[in-house]
Amino acid sequence: MLDVNSANRNEFLEYKGRPLVRQGDDIYYGDMSDKFYIYMVVMNENETPHGTMPVMIMVQLIDSNTKIPKEQKVFNGTAALKEAFEFADAWLERYNR
Repeated sequence: MLDVNSANRNEFLEYKGRPLVRQGDDIYYGDMSDKFYIYMVVMNENETPHGTMPVMIMVQLIDSNTKIPKEQKVFNGTAALKEAFEFADAWLERYNR
């Protein structure tokens, strides 16, 4: 796990060219110096033979200046994590132009 406080930009994991940090059930996606970034919370997980799988995820589009959510959506089901990231990426494309 990356230490969010001491990591520099080059140490972050990336998804589709944007920084990605997970700490517990919280996931931050996008560059916080952009107009908007994504905050996700894993709200529910199911146990599988290979570990736990997120099945309910809340996604918020956060305004970097005010730290107030502009949009929010909840994804539920076995493909929740994939759907949440695809939706989050589309939000960042749209709002950070």
